[in-house]
Amino acid sequence: MPIAFKRSAVAAVVLAGLLSACKPAAENEVAEVPADAPDVAAPAEAPVAAKPAGDPVPPADAAGAETPALRIAALDGTTWDLADRRGRWVVVNFWATWCAPCLKEMPELSALDAMNEHIEVVGLAYEDIEAEAMRAFLDAHPVVYPVAIVDTYDPPADFETPRGLPMTWLIAPDGRVAKKVVGPVTAREIEDAIAEAGGPAADAESGADAEDAQA
Repeated sequence: MPIAFKRSAVAAVVLAGLLSACKPAAENEVAEVPADAPDVAAPAEAPVAAKPAGDPVPPADAAGAETPALRIAALDGTTWDLADRRGRWVVVNFWATWCAPCLKEMPELSALDAMNEHIEVVGLAYEDIEAEAMRAFLDAHPVVYPVAIVDTYDPPADFETPRGLPMTWLIAPDGRVAKKVVGPVTAREIEDAIAEAGGPAADAESGADAEDAQA
């Protein structure tokens, strides 16, 4: 076999290996959480739906609505409506089963929801996954808050399309956006953001309990 051909074949194999390492976990496959996982995972790209001529295209960095609406079918068969949560602080968390930083923060978000009557969390799974596969995942990684699967072709119109995961929105009791975080967020950070926005101050003991739950 000519030496030049051998070198080309080896280069092709190496290139294929590098490209495969950049892909997210296979569809419906739950990724393990490595200890040195990056803080933000880029979501798998969703095809862009064709738009009729003349239809304005919103900018990629649109901030979303000041008072967003969100009405979505949860996996438990109920309809979750943000408008019904007036009077409470709501944490809207975009995540995915293949996103290692998302999996790390789930136990803490669950503890935050469970230990605070004035705070509710909802998880929006931003990925292409069947409901049955998601239920199986949640059986292995249970949380107390509701979870819904977001159509990546048609995400919630009033929220910015995630460019990285996790992505978390804090909604104030009056329905306005109080804070947006790209990347992992802790229970303490959410409680501090609520206090800074005029809500109840964080309970030092509950914050420690949430950290223990994550550990």
